[in-house]
Amino acid sequence: MNDRVTPPMIATPDGEAEVAIVLRLPWEDVAALGQEAGRLAASMQRPVTLDEAASHRLRSRQPGTHARPQSAQPQVSTVSSLPRSPGEQARQAIEKINGTAPGTAQGA
Repeated sequence: MNDRVTPPMIATPDGEAEVAIVLRLPWEDVAALGQEAGRLAASMQRPVTLDEAASHRLRSRQPGTHARPQSAQPQVSTVSSLPRSPGEQARQAIEKINGTAPGTAQGA
């Protein structure tokens, strides 16, 4: 039996709906969402939360599109098979996205 409870949906005064969810994301996706929040904050000229960035990203998608195209398969690193700490995974994901990871070409 599934013990999960459906989260309540709340109607907001601006005519939208709000539902709280929990997502498990790879560090690369969290870093990309942080970048999206940075771009959105720059365009709105105010601080933006990650949930605002996620909502904006979902609203601005074209209908029928998916967050990750099927052709974009996750890259597998064969450099080390040792387990990494979450902090190390986050640092490496951010370096990869920013193009500052060792072995990435900058300015190319």
